[in-house]
Amino acid sequence: MFRQTFLRWRTESALTKNKNRRASIPYRHAQAVGIIFSVEDKAKHEEIKHFVKQLEQDGKRVSVLEFLPRKKENYEFLFDFFTLQDLSFWGNLESQSAQKFASLPFDYLYYVDHEHNPLILHLLAKSQAHCRIGSHQPESTAFFELMIEQKGSLKGLIENMLKYTQNLR
Repeated sequence: MFRQTFLRWRTESALTKNKNRRASIPYRHAQAVGIIFSVEDKAKHEEIKHFVKQLEQDGKRVSVLEFLPRKKENYEFLFDFFTLQDLSFWGNLESQSAQKFASLPFDYLYYVDHEHNPLILHLLAKSQAHCRIGSHQPESTAFFELMIEQKGSLKGLIENMLKYTQNLR
């Protein structure tokens, strides 16, 4: 309980202090792309792998970070990950993978979850990404430059994220 309270304070502070220049560039000029998501099941893992492949076929360098909840399987150990155990009592995220990921200046950072996770929102607040893209939730607008309204499937969310960023000019 205390950890989540401290995390919330640190997230609010990071949002205020992060003065990184945010802007979207045309998709065709984007080179570095990040994907962050919460592990749910094998089907989601496969969708993320397919998304990575699509981005790589478009000539993008893709980095992926996953949040691995308790009692969830890390399929194939393909991506870097962090867990709740990486959150200290004082609300510090002590994962080297997560800290490195937040420091990378992605042209686009896709957050591929329907429900927002406080640990991932903390990373988004600290992120050096130029354009952060995620599913629409009114309470999370400060974390994103582009939000996608998608109530359907994960595949639909990914397709819409890709469609809208590809149309950025």
